[in-house]
Amino acid sequence: MSELIVWHDGNCPLCQREIALMRRLDRRGAISFIDAGDPATACPIDRAAMLARFHAREDGRMLTGAAAFAAMWRAIPLLRPFGLAARQPLVLAGLERAYRGFLRVRPALQRIVSRRTSRRHAARTGRS
Repeated sequence: MSELIVWHDGNCPLCQREIALMRRLDRRGAISFIDAGDPATACPIDRAAMLARFHAREDGRMLTGAAAFAAMWRAIPLLRPFGLAARQPLVLAGLERAYRGFLRVRPALQRIVSRRTSRRHAARTGRS
């Protein structure tokens, strides 16, 4: 089994949801998830760069963007076919293009998810 480390932004509400799902799907514990937003965490590259894009290290090789997602998918049996498909250059290029598009709208999506989470928390605690 390959060694896979995934760095994520623990302060990003979208990332929190994504990583929570990946942790549930990673029943074998094949992935080490590291919060790059935690100042106590050592980052292999500049922290700002780690937080700006998704990063993973697969068998010692640093990956970013769609390639990092594909590595994570390969480590999870349910998602492995998608990760294997992403080894094809055209598939990976299309995924990278989609990821770059996502990065442009990420700040707006983060605000939406953050507001919804705040509203749900307020409704549960009786605060408005």
